[in-house]
Amino acid sequence: MADLAIADTPEALTTEWLTDALQAAGRLGDARIADASIRPLGTGQMCDSVRISLRYDGETDAPTSVVAKLPAADPTSRATAVSLRSYEKEVRFYQEIAPHLPVLTPTVFHADIEPVSASFVLLLEDLAPAEQGDQLLGCTPEVATSAVDGLVALHAPRWGDPSILDIEWLAGDPQTSRQFMAMLLPTLWDGFRERYASDLQPSVLEAGEALFADLAAYLNWPESMPLTIVHGDYRLDNLLFDPAGQLRGVVDWQTVTVGGAVQDVAYFIGAGLREEDRRPNEEALVRRYHAALVEAGVTGYGWDDCWWGYRRATFAGLIMAIAASMLVEQTERGDEMFLTMASRHSRHALDLGAPDLIDVGTAPSGS
Repeated sequence: MADLAIADTPEALTTEWLTDALQAAGRLGDARIADASIRPLGTGQMCDSVRISLRYDGETDAPTSVVAKLPAADPTSRATAVSLRSYEKEVRFYQEIAPHLPVLTPTVFHADIEPVSASFVLLLEDLAPAEQGDQLLGCTPEVATSAVDGLVALHAPRWGDPSILDIEWLAGDPQTSRQFMAMLLPTLWDGFRERYASDLQPSVLEAGEALFADLAAYLNWPESMPLTIVHGDYRLDNLLFDPAGQLRGVVDWQTVTVGGAVQDVAYFIGAGLREEDRRPNEEALVRRYHAALVEAGVTGYGWDDCWWGYRRATFAGLIMAIAASMLVEQTERGDEMFLTMASRHSRHALDLGAPDLIDVGTAPSGS
């Protein structure tokens, strides 16, 4: 609804605004919202999310609760989101891409943004009783299987589609982005080591030193690797599961971009599984993912390419832990999460010999 104001704070989510938004989405009919109870939701640091319980003035089959995503109240997190266009990416994803992909996402009832100021609001389906995964606890191999299966619905439909590079907000300018990250990440790595000096395991320092010794080479993804739409932050905190451990929703699309699909796979497995579960199960998980891609119609992408790319992409999680920890509001849970991520991803990269794959010249020939 073009003339509906952007309700970018919890206080702005009034019964009148919510009624207008849901009516415009065709969800209310003649009913109106009589009461809206708002409470915080989730553990995200880049945005603020709330769950809104709704009571109506008459009979309706409208949802009894919805979820709203809003700009972060913390100025550091909000400034980071503006510079990275994180809010714009998520809103545009729900507006332009989600309706055309089979990936499990909440239904969007209302999405609006003013990109310059990053004032935005997303009004989304509440997928409860599905619950958010826990990045700190990790998950079982069975839950990991459901999560990795869910990636095929995101990756396969636009696999190798050159037109996705023309979506400016999604693809951006890859060369400029690589140059920017090559300049920024070493500074963030220095800050990360300084902040967490007393807590860093030797494996984190070993993996980090290997990565940053040749960072520019790592950031140049091999041209032979096909590109598709990737989530960029596909981890347990951003996934919703039913009580049986089946994936029911993928949220937090602020990092959606064009990239190598196995980055999402390696990032999830490296972060979500503890070492004792990852080591005996990960190759089977990746083989299952690869077989599902082939079944979905992906061609010209052999197992050797997939496994090589997966091993190399294990560094992606370490990069995320370093960058995010330095660019968002510092919290106790955030510190624990970033240290856990750094530890798991570093061990993952070292276990799979990723430092030896940084030079893209070692990529397989496409078998």
